[in-house]
Amino acid sequence: MQAETIKNELIALGNPEKAILLSSFFQTKEGQYAHGDIFLGVTVPQIRKTVVPYKVLPLEEIKKLLSSKFHECRFAALVLLVDQFERRDDSLQEKVYNFYLSNTLHINSWDLVDLSAHKIVGAWLIDKDRSRLYDLAKSNWLWDQRIAIVATFAFIRKNDFDDILRLSTYFLTHSHHLIHKACGWMLREVGKRDITILQDFLDKHASQMPRVMLRYAIEKLSEEERKAYLYTPNSIRNKKTLL
Repeated sequence: MQAETIKNELIALGNPEKAILLSSFFQTKEGQYAHGDIFLGVTVPQIRKTVVPYKVLPLEEIKKLLSSKFHECRFAALVLLVDQFERRDDSLQEKVYNFYLSNTLHINSWDLVDLSAHKIVGAWLIDKDRSRLYDLAKSNWLWDQRIAIVATFAFIRKNDFDDILRLSTYFLTHSHHLIHKACGWMLREVGKRDITILQDFLDKHASQMPRVMLRYAIEKLSEEERKAYLYTPNSIRNKKTLL
């Protein structure tokens, strides 16, 4: 019954005015990406504080939270999952990893993915076969696709860029802005660590990149470089003129 207790605590913290704002921010109207999601109006710090006494919540209870119609309950479940993954040994981490990938139907918003994908999926796959990433990328479920992208943040932090370059190339023709943003964000992180690799990717693909992906990727470049990629024919930069 601990999941029910957490849910009731979050309901008690709910703020109707914040719930309206969050519903609008996360685009919950018909036809939008989060259609039907329900918000209580609880802040992230409040959620994190609420789950502190439940750090060892069993997975069956976490699943109840993760299956909730309330966005904040699903967020709370993922906070607990990340904490358990980071505190446990390999055998239990694998159990959390498999649980996570078995329940992506409920990890159905960009904030839920961004909170957890790199800290569970990416962290587990750092030293393992990564074919599962590409299975996620080929899924018809938008959030599986975003999980694949954001999971690579764990690799990027270790200067391992191959997977995000492959995935960003794969998603060049994707139709959804939340995939464009995720790829652009990860490419920007690559550039923070190795600007040459980012520049090489941009020189090859900038003319094909969705505008949002490109803008996110070049955000930390100089103004001159950004303009070159955005406005030069084919968005290809003449490196020599910028030196």
